[in-house]
Amino acid sequence: MSSTATFPTYRGRMEYVCLGCDARYPHDSLLYTCPKCGGVFLLENLDFQLLKKRDGAFWRELFDARAASRVTALRGVFRYYELLAPLLDEEDIVYLGEGNTPIVEAAPALRDAVGLPFAYKNDGQNPSASFKDRGMACAFSYLKWLCRCRQWDEVLTVCASTGDTSAAAALYAAYIGPPLKSVVLLPKGKVTPQQLSQPLGSGATVLELPGVFDDCMKAVEHLAENYRVALLNSKNAWRILGQESWAYETAQWYNWDVTGLCLFVPIGNAGNITAIMSGFLKLRDLGITTGLPRVFGVQSEHANPVYRYYAVPAQNRQWRPVRVTSSVAQAAMIGNPVSFPRVRALAERFTAAGGERAFQVIQVTEQQIMDAMIKANRHGHIACTQGGESLAGLMNAKILGLIGNGERALLNATAHSLKFAGFQEMYFTDGFTPEYGITPDKSLANEPHSLLPKSARTGKSDGEYARLAAQAVVERLQLRRK
Repeated sequence: MSSTATFPTYRGRMEYVCLGCDARYPHDSLLYTCPKCGGVFLLENLDFQLLKKRDGAFWRELFDARAASRVTALRGVFRYYELLAPLLDEEDIVYLGEGNTPIVEAAPALRDAVGLPFAYKNDGQNPSASFKDRGMACAFSYLKWLCRCRQWDEVLTVCASTGDTSAAAALYAAYIGPPLKSVVLLPKGKVTPQQLSQPLGSGATVLELPGVFDDCMKAVEHLAENYRVALLNSKNAWRILGQESWAYETAQWYNWDVTGLCLFVPIGNAGNITAIMSGFLKLRDLGITTGLPRVFGVQSEHANPVYRYYAVPAQNRQWRPVRVTSSVAQAAMIGNPVSFPRVRALAERFTAAGGERAFQVIQVTEQQIMDAMIKANRHGHIACTQGGESLAGLMNAKILGLIGNGERALLNATAHSLKFAGFQEMYFTDGFTPEYGITPDKSLANEPHSLLPKSARTGKSDGEYARLAAQAVVERLQLRRK
């Protein structure tokens, strides 16, 4: 099947499968929605059953051995090559250091405050500082393969973004270079300065439109339907495959035992939670794991269409997009997630396999998101606002009695906290406008303290100034001599 020291020889046959009408299409084309019904796709490996000729122990040993691989193409998300896009050759795979992000146990004081053992998986430690790199590594590897097979001399990659997607897409396009060129569409004024700087720094063409993410997404969808462009939002089914690696890494970290594990995942455009459920179902199907974790999707009340859908009895559910209002969880501020049909399909499979409690959706407030983010980072974590959303979801689940003794949680911090430093500053300075509905907890505030006037440095030698500055520190901190 495969060696740990060489690139796998196994190849699968992939097809796009429409979740709307079950139509199937060959893998070697740029398809994002079904030409027949407009539905979204999942990718299926027609030869997946061949993998079952090996038992779960074989796959566990293989993936564990690959964790020490020096084969570049197997060092990232493609460590799990057979489970992702097993039609690519070694020369096609792009590796920028994505994947293998750390799982960090909650600081003891924070764990005790929450009342449950939990950890963060810090996906902000991916190359562009968000989880999007997992999907982009797969999507861009596929594009390299497709361009090589079709001998295309130019392909425009395009995405709508609230920040993280554009940063990842621009980074991978810049690394590969021709025939790929990167264009990103952003909602003007709805992306943090730190996130805006990323696609600009990677040389992408950055186009801003008035409105919100959903408006940009509609424009990108129109382009993908009418022009030969590579759409890189989560409608791209190859991205979903790459993001499944989060599930595989999680299971591997816990020695392939996910019993009693509860995952808290911001929903956003719904691609990540789709991928995570899909990944765990594959592991179970191959006998790599014997059970499933529980998955909790988390949404802010300012962007909560999936929560609303699942908040009513099954027989009364109707899908309705919502108009979002300002949210600190900007990557999750999406009122019409394109991957919702995938969520619905995967949630049905997940609960069929793991029981009704295997998939649930939790709602949190903007206040809870910011309080949780600041508390997490006050205890040595590097949670973004979406990481705060996950922690707020865990705390709400505990209050609601949805998670109990004997269970443990893993929270998805989708990006690095530095991408959202502006919201931290607004929290510390009480700078939120009324639509956010956030009143900072003063006990969590922090600010620099000025010790000496600027004039204190004038006319003094280095030694004199050092003694003066040290004395100011002594007085501020009430230090005692040895």
